[in-house]
Amino acid sequence: MSGVGGSADRSLPPLVDPVPELSAEERARYSRHLLLGAIGDEGQRRLRAASVFVVGAGGLGAPVLMYLAAAGVGRITVVDDDEVDLGNLHRQVIHSVAAVGRPKVDSARDRLAELAPGVRVDAVHARLDALNIGSLLEGHHLVIDGSDNFATRYLVSDACEIAGIPLIWGTIDRFRAQLAVFWSRPPAPAEAVTLRDLYPAPPPAGSVPSCAEAGVVGALCGTVGSMMAMEAVKLVTGAGRSLLGRLVLMDLLESTNRTVTVRPDPSREPVTELPDGAGDVSCELPDPGLPEVPTVSATDLAAELAASGPTGSPGLDAPAPVLVDVRGAGERSIARIDPSVWVPLDSVAEVAGDPTGVLGRAAERGPLVVYCKSGVRSARAAATLAAAGFPGVRSLAGGIEAWTRDVDPSLPGY
Repeated sequence: MSGVGGSADRSLPPLVDPVPELSAEERARYSRHLLLGAIGDEGQRRLRAASVFVVGAGGLGAPVLMYLAAAGVGRITVVDDDEVDLGNLHRQVIHSVAAVGRPKVDSARDRLAELAPGVRVDAVHARLDALNIGSLLEGHHLVIDGSDNFATRYLVSDACEIAGIPLIWGTIDRFRAQLAVFWSRPPAPAEAVTLRDLYPAPPPAGSVPSCAEAGVVGALCGTVGSMMAMEAVKLVTGAGRSLLGRLVLMDLLESTNRTVTVRPDPSREPVTELPDGAGDVSCELPDPGLPEVPTVSATDLAAELAASGPTGSPGLDAPAPVLVDVRGAGERSIARIDPSVWVPLDSVAEVAGDPTGVLGRAAERGPLVVYCKSGVRSARAAATLAAAGFPGVRSLAGGIEAWTRDVDPSLPGY
């Protein structure tokens, strides 16, 4: 539960015991920290002793990792299962053109070795799941979650709740962001607050744009990632006032920033175990309440299109499928399957209600095959069309990602 307001201005005790002393080189490197009364020599020695677990080496992970390493955090573990893509570079500033195609964790580790050679960086090229996250978190003082999908965010939050490890959490969307600190077992008198106290469950599929649908301005990643790194410094050293129990909401396009108090939900059952198995950590979570709709694979669709020939060709037993793209305008400008009809998801129901509209005319030419990026939004649209009386509607399994992978690799990814 949350409400607007503030809480008592009190700091938390330092999270990490300091190392005995700094080397002469470290004193020179971190001299500007040593001048700060809130950090100073002891705080810098606490940073040197800290172990921080970072989820993601992407938009948020990039500035988090760079500022943690630059601050002198002794050990950083970064986990990510993705590779560097050209489309990452406008916001994931830890990577370079030369790193395209490499695992993000390897690219990040090499960059941090140049920036702060005394910092230990453990790179884990893997996907977090319920089977491996517990062991990976062992030995770390805190977790910073820079992941880009709801399944991973809730997995990380639940694992931190079970382990009692503080979690620094952030999420970005276009020009807006949210930032908070969660901790299931903070020192008294601080209240225990977790992600599920703020958002009890992930939103339904399609209700919030996924990680690659909406876009994001690169500078937002730097702003939020730097703030997340600062929260880590405060927790480790005990400096200042942590965001525990508060949520920051910002909009860089409007230059607004406000803070909301987050309080524990007394009716919520604590998380005590993770589900068996790896779980689904895709960017778009399937909606369990969605009726099942027929699907077609990219290769089968390509075969159907090739066998049918151009739409309206005479003498064919079966008309060619007609593709319907339900993605946003920005996504369609990056890549599309031609020919296809464009009807954004939020207008499908309205357009379907007009038999003379674009969908009605398209259905007269052949059976509709709906596609999106990965197959989740298209399944929702196909269910809407089927309920509206359109016969034989199918969803392209895996979306344009599958088409690019299996049929037309010339299309750019995003």
